[in-house]
Amino acid sequence: MYNPRDIINLIGANVRKSRNPFGIPSSQINTWWREAPGFTRRPGDPLLLTGLMYQFIPYIEATTRYLERLEGSRWADYLRFAPLSRYIPSFVVGRGLACLTSKAEKKQFNRILVSICRLLTQSAVDFFYHPEMDFYSGILLYDLGDQEGFIEHAKFVARTLKLHGVQKIITVDPHTTYALKELYPKYTGVSFDVEPYFALLRPREVSCGNGRPPVAIHDPCFYGRYLKVSEGPRQLLTDLGLPYAEVRNCGEFTSCCGGPAESVSPALNREILHRRVAELKASGAPVVTFCPICLANLLKAGLPAEDLASLLDRNW
Repeated sequence: MYNPRDIINLIGANVRKSRNPFGIPSSQINTWWREAPGFTRRPGDPLLLTGLMYQFIPYIEATTRYLERLEGSRWADYLRFAPLSRYIPSFVVGRGLACLTSKAEKKQFNRILVSICRLLTQSAVDFFYHPEMDFYSGILLYDLGDQEGFIEHAKFVARTLKLHGVQKIITVDPHTTYALKELYPKYTGVSFDVEPYFALLRPREVSCGNGRPPVAIHDPCFYGRYLKVSEGPRQLLTDLGLPYAEVRNCGEFTSCCGGPAESVSPALNREILHRRVAELKASGAPVVTFCPICLANLLKAGLPAEDLASLLDRNW
């Protein structure tokens, strides 16, 4: 296991430098919207805020592969010097990381965001998107115990969104949803009207999925344990006639996929993931989840898994 303080210092330095955990301009990471239809803002429209979580997955995977190689070796101690990377120009770091990331993964996770936009539009949900208003929430700083760094970043995000007149926000992942809905009011004093995208979807047809085999649902921790909104996706699947199978430890009692441990110890992540995979495999069904971190972990474990948005978009 790495020294957690070294990891926290590195992520904190990167967030201060670029407003994301990787220390490179968010514009290099956030490109999915170029494949989506144009967006028009009307008075009162909520902002679709991705929190950049889906866009981060290829970068997380590339970083984790190298952390795995170093973990337990004598080179791991040199991680404490990583914050010195703030003196390296962002475009240099960005090019280096870009070479390590998978283009296929980028396309896969970008497509999920395009699917979410399509589903919202088909449900007659009014919303807009602007890449320069789409900020990382800072949730990993909070998860790792850097409360001071999280509050500093959260105040910046909350203040900027308010200056742009944002009142309502549609989120696409559990980490960003929890941060904006629960943590921002507590630590910044700023509140937004926050709704996860699946709470706004309205199926146009009923029972269009009759006859297909069930899927097993993996509930992300933030949706299941903390926000208690796991029933929403289940209702959507039911409305579409798409059967699902419950697994051991689900809903408010869901088991973690190990994602949060990945930045501190890839080995610990594998151990936690192995236990969750065994529970999901017992269902004998392909797995659907609604969290980019969970999806990436389950795919890495070799499970047949997909994102809720992709499943709904295909069966809408």
